[in-house]
Amino acid sequence: MTTLFVNTSQVVTCRGPARARRGAELRECEVLPRAAVAVRDGQVLDVGEETALRARYPSPSHEVDCGGRVLAPGLVDSHTHGIFGKPRYEEHELRATGVSYMEIASRGGGIHGSVRDLRARSEDELFELALPRLRRLAAHGTTTVELKSGYGLSTDAELKSLRVIRRLAQALPLRIVATFLGAHEVPLEYRAAPRTREEYIGLITEEMIPRVAADRLATFADIFCEPGVYTPAEARRILGAARAHGLGLKLHADELEGGGAAELAAELGATSADHLAAVSDAGVRALAASTTVATLLPGTMLFLGRQKQAPARALIDAGAAVALASDFNPGTSPTVNFPLVLTLAVSQLRLSVAEAVLAATVNGAAALGLADTTGQLAPGFAADMALFDMDDVRELPYWYGDHRCVASWVAGIACHRSDGFGSFRGSAAHMRSNE
Repeated sequence: MTTLFVNTSQVVTCRGPARARRGAELRECEVLPRAAVAVRDGQVLDVGEETALRARYPSPSHEVDCGGRVLAPGLVDSHTHGIFGKPRYEEHELRATGVSYMEIASRGGGIHGSVRDLRARSEDELFELALPRLRRLAAHGTTTVELKSGYGLSTDAELKSLRVIRRLAQALPLRIVATFLGAHEVPLEYRAAPRTREEYIGLITEEMIPRVAADRLATFADIFCEPGVYTPAEARRILGAARAHGLGLKLHADELEGGGAAELAAELGATSADHLAAVSDAGVRALAASTTVATLLPGTMLFLGRQKQAPARALIDAGAAVALASDFNPGTSPTVNFPLVLTLAVSQLRLSVAEAVLAATVNGAAALGLADTTGQLAPGFAADMALFDMDDVRELPYWYGDHRCVASWVAGIACHRSDGFGSFRGSAAHMRSNE
C-alpha cells in the first residue's frame, strides 16, 4: 500500500550521502516547497513536487493531509538518560547558591542520588515512569532516541535498566537504541576499603559487559571519561572489553574539564564523543581527522549555568561531524524538547538553521550507526517523519520552548498525533493499524 503525505508548505529532505555530513555539507539542507512524500512498506518511496507525485501515484491507498505545514525527518536524539526514578530539582537550586556539580556529587548527590533511588525501584515501576517521558519526547518530533543505563552501577541494577529499555522498545513505535553506561561513576561502596575502584572496574569488564552482550541488551557501551570520574587509561580498558564483546563505543568526553577524552575517542574509532564543552584544540583536530561524531549537548551547559559551550564553530570549520542531542536526564538537562536544543544551537553555538537541522537528523543518526536507515527523507530510508505547525523550517529554532509538532511517524506508523489533528484519509483498518 502507498500512502501520500500531501499539502505541505515545505518538505525538508536532508537528502544526501548516507553518512555524517561535515564542513560545507552541513549548509546543504534540501528544502522543497509544496512537495509531497510517498511511503510504502515503512520506507520513503518518492519525494517531490506534489502534482508530479500525484501523477506517478494516481491511486494511493491512503493520504495524509499535512495542512500546509512543514514535514521533516524525525529528530534523532542520540544521547539521553531516560531511565531514572525521582527528579533532582533540589540540586538545581543548590547550584544557584554556588555549589558546583562535582561538589554535589562529592556529597553523595548527583548521579549517586539517582543510583540510590533506582536501585530501590522495581523494573515495572521504572518502565511506568519512563513510558510517559518518551511519549512527551515523541510529542516534540523525536522519532529515534538513544537510552542509556548508568543509574544502577551494579550488575543487577544495570541489567534491570537495560531490560526496561528493551520493554520500551517493544511497547512504543519509537526507534530506540540502548547503551550500557555502567561506567557512569564509581559507586560510593567502591570508594573505601575493603572495596576499591579497581574492583568495580573489574566488575564492569568481567561481569557486566559479558552479561549485557550475552543477553543482547545494548548496542553501545559508554563511559564518563572526565577528571575526577574515569581516566583515559581506565576508559581504554573498559571500552576495550566492550569492543571485544561486540559493543559499539561512545564516550562522555571533556564535559567540564579537558582530559584528553576526545583524542581517545578518535583513536579508538568511537561512534561518538559527547559533550565536549572543555575539548582542547588537539581534541578538535583529532575529531576532525576521525570518523567519530562530535555530539554537542547545549541544554546541559545552559541548565548548569555554565558560560562556556562546546566550540561548535571550531569543530565544524575543522571538518568534524557535529550532531546535537538533548542529554535528557534528571540532574543536568531535564528536557524532552529537542527543538529547544536547536534554538540553543543557533543562539549559543552559532550554527545556521541548516547546520542545526542536519546535526539533529542525519548526523544524529550517524552518532547511532543509523546513517543508512533514518535521518533523511529520501527513497529507501525509513519513513521517520515529524510534522511541525509552521510555514518555514527556519521557524523550528525560532519559536523557542514552544510545542509545534502536531504528528510524527516511525517507519510510517504514527507515534504521536496532537488532539484535533484529524487529517488522515483512508480506511478504518489503516487508521487502527497506525494508532
